[in-house]
Amino acid sequence: MRNSKITWSIIGGTALALVAGVGVAVAINRGQGEPASAPAGAAPTISVTPSAAPAPSPGADIKGPLDLVLIGVDTRVSIPGYPPHADTIMLMHVEADLKSAYLYSLPRDLRVEIPAYQKSGFPGGRHKITEAMSRGAAIPGSEKKNVEQGYELLTKTLSAYTGIKTFHGGAILNFGGLDKLVDELGGIDIVVDQKVKSRHRKPDGSMRPESGGDYTGPQATYQPGNQHLVGWQALDYARQRYGLPNGDYDRQRHHRQLVEAIFGKSLSQGLSDPAKLGGVISALGDALVYVGGRTPFEYAYALRDLTTENITTVSLPGEGVGSGGNYLGEQLEPEGRAFVKAVAKGTHVAYLAAHPKLVDK
Repeated sequence: MRNSKITWSIIGGTALALVAGVGVAVAINRGQGEPASAPAGAAPTISVTPSAAPAPSPGADIKGPLDLVLIGVDTRVSIPGYPPHADTIMLMHVEADLKSAYLYSLPRDLRVEIPAYQKSGFPGGRHKITEAMSRGAAIPGSEKKNVEQGYELLTKTLSAYTGIKTFHGGAILNFGGLDKLVDELGGIDIVVDQKVKSRHRKPDGSMRPESGGDYTGPQATYQPGNQHLVGWQALDYARQRYGLPNGDYDRQRHHRQLVEAIFGKSLSQGLSDPAKLGGVISALGDALVYVGGRTPFEYAYALRDLTTENITTVSLPGEGVGSGGNYLGEQLEPEGRAFVKAVAKGTHVAYLAAHPKLVDK
């Protein structure tokens, strides 16, 4: 189970890349292009045929600023009985001109107040933010889960914590989607910023055996510098946190780097074209689920001028919190929390200018 949760942290990168500008953006922050009335967990039905409507193009009426959320879950969201946990939460703020954006992550173990939610019978309380999805997805008197309810409670929780009143769309991706996406794109090019050794894979991609509770044998290693990664390598690279100086916070940064790499590769292949974009969405299958908002093709048009050069990725420093020697979760340090509040107020540009160390290099 722990490895499954580690895997989820990467997934966020995948979907958000699409969400960010390729348009898979679930119509779009551990989303979706299907109607709100669609059954929870149902795979999206997406046409690859551009709208026949005359000008203006579909999506031309979408105005900024936009706040989007990508959720990576540790269960199969298409299976009603699986309780979904938000193990990856990535948020993107797109500026009013729809030409630039800011991408940041919240720790899955962030301690927050989750509001009461009548639909699931949840009374509210202080918990890890990852639990908002599962607590909201519960259906009283039933073992089935409603992913759309979980998404709704999570976004309510995010609004209460960040001060962002409205999230305009979101996507939910399960772990089977990342390697499929990268391979569909023909691999990605990424600048590895520090040496990363894999706990899970050998250099040839096969799994390392476990012995005595730990992995053994040769390790896949990702050296600093320009690297070309295929699907399994991208998935593996993004999973790693052990052996990194800042653990999960370094891993979160690598997730955002992966988003930019996927986004850049998608743009280079012309995925703003509905037919090509539809092919990628089809390859993902039910690994990607949409919740509310506009169609992927409308977002592809609206965000057509958003480029990787204009996406600023931001690291939010945090620390563990506990009581009586017991670990309770994470909290953002004041500098990170203030950035989140600045986004809600629209003062984030000035805030980052005064706190440049938050910007990923």
